[in-house]
Amino acid sequence: MTHREKPQFDVLIVGSGGAGLSLALRLADHYTVGVLAKFALTECSTFYAQGGISAVLDDRHDSVESHVEDTLVAGAGLCNPDVVRLTAGKARENIEWLRQQGVHFTEFKDAEGHSQLHLNREGGHSHRRIVHSDDATGKAVALSLIERAQAHGNISLLENHNMVELITTDKLGHADKRICGAYVLDIATGNVKSIAAKIIVLATGGANKVYLYSTNPHISTGDGIALAWRAGCRVANMEFMQFHPTCLYHPSARSFLISEAVRGEGGRLILPNGERFMHRYDERMELAPRDIVARAIDNEIKTHGFDCVYLDISHKSREFIRQHFPTIYSQCLELDIDISQQPIPVVPAAHYTCGGVMTDINARTDIPGLYAIGEVACTGLHGANRMASNSLLECLVFAEQAHLDIVRQFDKLPPPPTLPQWDESQVTDSDEEVVIAHNWDELRRFMWDYVGIVRTSKRLERAMNRLLLLKDEITEYYGQFRITSDLLELRNLVIVAELIIRSAQQRKESRGLHFIKDYPEPCTDNPPQNTILIPERAGIAPTRV
Repeated sequence: MTHREKPQFDVLIVGSGGAGLSLALRLADHYTVGVLAKFALTECSTFYAQGGISAVLDDRHDSVESHVEDTLVAGAGLCNPDVVRLTAGKARENIEWLRQQGVHFTEFKDAEGHSQLHLNREGGHSHRRIVHSDDATGKAVALSLIERAQAHGNISLLENHNMVELITTDKLGHADKRICGAYVLDIATGNVKSIAAKIIVLATGGANKVYLYSTNPHISTGDGIALAWRAGCRVANMEFMQFHPTCLYHPSARSFLISEAVRGEGGRLILPNGERFMHRYDERMELAPRDIVARAIDNEIKTHGFDCVYLDISHKSREFIRQHFPTIYSQCLELDIDISQQPIPVVPAAHYTCGGVMTDINARTDIPGLYAIGEVACTGLHGANRMASNSLLECLVFAEQAHLDIVRQFDKLPPPPTLPQWDESQVTDSDEEVVIAHNWDELRRFMWDYVGIVRTSKRLERAMNRLLLLKDEITEYYGQFRITSDLLELRNLVIVAELIIRSAQQRKESRGLHFIKDYPEPCTDNPPQNTILIPERAGIAPTRV
């Protein structure tokens, strides 16, 4: 933790990625802000994001309306048009805000010798509109925001703190229901502390570690989604889990992502014999949206029994590749893959959670005082499939939306009541932590096998049967032993897995990221609907308070 230790903040933000820190910086001039980071501040999805941020900056060749239309097409009928227009319309000002925070984006000299931002093109986009910092945009954003936050006297950064449970006033005997604080595990000491706050903002990222193979860091265990669900918030569209088409396939690589921008700059997907195949799936070929490309690769691998396919950018010069993709070039070179001379072995991997905690256009959830921003939220921007580089943009825009609404609402909310301390009187230290590792592994394996890129009703049924057994075992374990960070993550993951399966079972069609062989076509009888799960109708896991 930096700065002072406080049992109470005006605003408590859970998550230290682009969404959480940009909101903290916007609020900190007027409020005390606590930011929880499960591990190190840099261990967040933002830090590992390569591609960039979509924003219309070339008014001669591009337009906000074109950005809107591309997003709506990628979202396969389930985007909220008002949210899409708001987000695309605020892109330029948020890029400028980032530059004011010290983020340096890649530039080039135009014909007149003036510096201009270099814009990439990625899948689903009809124009070049991806602002980037080489091929490590997220790292540039994260480090700049962390530096600003560390220097601000009103921001307390609590590293190695994992959220255990949200506290609402109704659980404390009050007639109303609003957020008032949280129980938080200090991982370094093993102690659980109660932290009071008028406002709590979930910025915890996605849930992609529910799958065996993922491009995400280890923090992406669906914590915010599970926390909000247990507190009574609706969750939507969890069947739409995005698999990035091109994750490096190598036994020594830790889920290293090969950026969408490689395909945007001419990278070709090929089979082991050098044959291109995307023309058989979509006329946009390598620039088709991610769901189409991921399914195409998955089909080629399964049909032919390949371990992987290949992404070839070697027809470009070494100078071009090193200039545009320095991180990817050097990482692959360490594994004896010279991408200027040979293709990159790639497979799909779980990458982004398009669904999440339902919010309105101001980032509010169903509980007064509780907000959700970034990947944890379902804002209506992504619909059935997120378009490339709209994710960091969403973090920025909805941090701004939350900031504006918190300013409007803050003085209307009463101060939080005194919070009870965490009760550990009925639990003991575990003598069988191997159970956690075994359950974690089993959960991620059957989710990959049965609830992955291509689904069937039978596979979903099998997954649910296994999940319910695991859920009972984990719930029993949680009630008997002192909590650890691993146990908290497992408890959250099993809830998220159930939400994904239940959502997938409810959608009797294939749409966007949800492809099910029993219903291979999208339903055209009625306008498409969001899949909304309500805790009161599904039963909420018991909460220890």
